[in-house]
Amino acid sequence: MRKRASKVHRKTTETEVQLSLCLDGNGKAVVKTGIPFMDHMVTLFAKHGLFDLEIEATGDLEVDDHHLVEDLGICLGQSVKEALGGKEGISRYGHAVVPMDEALAEASVDLSGRPFFVYDVSCRAKKVKNFEIALVPEFLRAFAFSACMNLHVGLQYGANSHHILEAVFKAVGRALAEAVRIDSRIKGVLSTKGRL
Repeated sequence: MRKRASKVHRKTTETEVQLSLCLDGNGKAVVKTGIPFMDHMVTLFAKHGLFDLEIEATGDLEVDDHHLVEDLGICLGQSVKEALGGKEGISRYGHAVVPMDEALAEASVDLSGRPFFVYDVSCRAKKVKNFEIALVPEFLRAFAFSACMNLHVGLQYGANSHHILEAVFKAVGRALAEAVRIDSRIKGVLSTKGRL
């Protein structure tokens, strides 16, 4: 079976992102964005999804992290969509519940081709070190819409913001890994419409 992989390059006046993704990997990630917390979260996503991922990104961080974080989500979503091709044989749906110490987060994915995003996660803090927590749903929204998938993320409980966000990114990685998994029983795509 061929490895499902893609490369994306996006350059704007605000950011430049080069990204390569292999859905059939081992969880190896090299992520360099200039935003250490984001590097850590995206690395967790790849590790727990068993995706091989390389990202080299720069942006106008002297202005704000927002532009680069959102563009990372766009590029990651585009790469997932491209790597999946016609989506033949994929399980389509994925769900994961992940604990991280006192926090418990869950993610559900439907690779339906219809983008939608729900984020029911609240953190008491506004920042983890210098990273604005409000950027996490911006990243995930851009990811979901660019991948043309349904992504629902929720927090059952948790107190430590770092733990909460770790659980979120691990859950998203594991849910996506389940959704992209090939099932030999599926002929074509898993939809009564005949396409995703």
